[in-house]
Amino acid sequence: MRVVGGRHRGRRLVAPGGHAVRPTSDRAREALFNILSHGDFAAAGSPFADANVLDAFAGTGALGLEALSRGARFATFLERDRAARAALARNITALGESARCAVITADALHPPRANGPCELAFLDPPYDEDVAAPALAALAAAGWLAADAVAVVELPARRPFAAPARFTIRDERRYGAAKIVFLRFADAPVGKAAHTA
Repeated sequence: MRVVGGRHRGRRLVAPGGHAVRPTSDRAREALFNILSHGDFAAAGSPFADANVLDAFAGTGALGLEALSRGARFATFLERDRAARAALARNITALGESARCAVITADALHPPRANGPCELAFLDPPYDEDVAAPALAALAAAGWLAADAVAVVELPARRPFAAPARFTIRDERRYGAAKIVFLRFADAPVGKAAHTA
């Protein structure tokens, strides 16, 4: 497994042994970032350039580290598994990105309150847990998502997915056994304008 683009392109990433972590394939990761770099998602500029990024169910951190490699400002990683956090820490150190990363021991279904919102979020929950929609809702409720944030969710290709309230599906692609869903987040409930000071 390697970083596939940006200033760390070609750098190897480590993963823990066993089946607890299933990193997004290099091919799917490259396709994912190509989609974010073009079309509607890039209409106002790259969604990851100078962005604060959240990598929930982080595992090895491949998605958040890829975003940093391609110009994101800061990445926060949520991961509850100890072995995965150890691999993630090694990857952050190997890329020299410690100053631009925060690793939080947390479950994305019960996240801590965010210090600040992120413009881009990645969710790659375990394939045997149908938790993507409730995790998105929990992260939004905890303040992790900025207005008009992009959320990218990886799921088993055949699993149905319904976006939670305030999320709109904008694109969906399949890569082998995986399905990647791209969503936009509305910071105010539908039908209500956000309050301004």
